[in-house]
Amino acid sequence: MENWFKRVLLISGLSVAAATPSAWSQEQPSETDEPIIKPEVEPRPVTEDLIDTENFEIGIYGGIYSIEDFGSDVVIGVKAAYHMSEDLFLEANYGMTEAGETSFETLSGNVQLLPDDDRDLTYYNLSIGYNFLPGEAFFGREYAFNTNFYVLAGLGATEFAGDDRLTASFGWGYQFLPTDWLSFRLDMRDHIFDNDILGADKTTHNLEFTTGLTIFF
Repeated sequence: MENWFKRVLLISGLSVAAATPSAWSQEQPSETDEPIIKPEVEPRPVTEDLIDTENFEIGIYGGIYSIEDFGSDVVIGVKAAYHMSEDLFLEANYGMTEAGETSFETLSGNVQLLPDDDRDLTYYNLSIGYNFLPGEAFFGREYAFNTNFYVLAGLGATEFAGDDRLTASFGWGYQFLPTDWLSFRLDMRDHIFDNDILGADKTTHNLEFTTGLTIFF
């Protein structure tokens, strides 16, 4: 009886020993096994726009110039700018317009305070500008364009009614850049100079509203 019991234990032990390596081999993954899910992620090509390093800007502009006491007329001009940094720039302007009749001239009929040759007004100035609110304008989901809000202040001269008048100018503008070398601009300026044509010497505010096109080079 004892011998039979020992034989049963021996046979059971051999069976367990034989089964154990097989189970272990099934639990351990083979180094050559491939993952069940293969992520196929391909990098998307991205085209980056080149950023120009040009600091000079030139352009033309036109709009309306209102001469205090002499009405409003069309103004045209040219401008050039040098960008010292992303925020600061220097800008030079030269423009011309023509004065209309004062209310006194209109009511009096034949009286003219200025001859026709003296009604031409030309000005030039040098201003410093500051881009205080750079941003982007979006058109749909695919297009974004750089923009700038800026302020300017400068000094220059105005030739009007036969005299050169020291002129201070202040204003603001908005710049829209469809490309890295072309921009559209909207400007508002106040040209401040002394005027004594009507008899009394007074400081006049002469507002200018223009739009223009500039290029970088």
